[in-house]
Amino acid sequence: MPNQQTALVQVRTPTYKRPDALRRCLESLQQQTWQNWVCDVYDDDPEGSAKTVCEELGDPRIFYNHNRPQRFASCNIDQCFSRDNPRDADYFCVAEDDNFILPGFMEENIALCAREGVTVILRNQFMEYASGTSDARLSDFGILDRRLTEGRYEPDLFRMSLIPGIGVSNGGLFWSRSAKSDLEIGYPCNVTLQEYLRTFTIIDDIYVAMKPLAVWAQNGTQTTRDLGDRASYLRRELNLKRGIQMLQREAWQLAGENRRRAFLDTDRFRHDRRDRAQALVKALIPVRVGDALTWREKLELSARGLLIRTVGTPEDQLANFIASRKRARAGLS
Repeated sequence: MPNQQTALVQVRTPTYKRPDALRRCLESLQQQTWQNWVCDVYDDDPEGSAKTVCEELGDPRIFYNHNRPQRFASCNIDQCFSRDNPRDADYFCVAEDDNFILPGFMEENIALCAREGVTVILRNQFMEYASGTSDARLSDFGILDRRLTEGRYEPDLFRMSLIPGIGVSNGGLFWSRSAKSDLEIGYPCNVTLQEYLRTFTIIDDIYVAMKPLAVWAQNGTQTTRDLGDRASYLRRELNLKRGIQMLQREAWQLAGENRRRAFLDTDRFRHDRRDRAQALVKALIPVRVGDALTWREKLELSARGLLIRTVGTPEDQLANFIASRKRARAGLS
């Protein structure tokens, strides 16, 4: 593990034409109780508008990078999870321009890595409503509160969080240079699918920390600049859900018999039994869910799952991605 007294944190910040939000994000870094950090800002605006913000802050720990050519949303975010380590940092995190972190984020995450002996943390986040407006306000709950419980998860168990939910959130991840998980997806894809893929790619034990120390802005419509995605809304949704369905089924198979048997009742997931059962049936995972659902509900969910499988088209590179991550998992066995 890195020296906990001198560890350097590299923050990666993707941005696109949101100077006020970017300034707030970067100021949240300056307010950290842990001062040994650097931040690389990756500006996807062809006009380079974020450079002015970085220069005005005048902080030598902030480095401006202009994407040339333009990467668009998913690739700009994805590069922030690269294994490249040009700053020789010990820990890493991603703070997207419209999000921000609370003062103890770095210090408490570093201490938690040392205490629990883990290399990857998923930190709970508050939600910000009406971000960027005068009505902006934080939720009084964390986005993980109804999904997961505090503690250490083996990767095969954590991966099952894909079945009733999404798993990781980009801004909640904090990882060490020693982590074996390859968090960079490596190909252009839907921004939402990317987080599902990132959950699937975890091969380290991961610690879920329920104290919210970061803030996620609920404004997904502002960050959907995916290159070349001109399909209709319905087609995009079906394609997205088909990709998720494939990941869910793979996660189920990789989990092992004991975890599969306990899935409906384990207290490691906060989703109620009914939600878990609905997700299993819709994913077309062949398992008995007992009286958690009526026969009519099972029939309707199965029909929806079949529609997704029949009509939805997964990303071209999804099958290769799944195969590569399964090989990485097998390499640790």
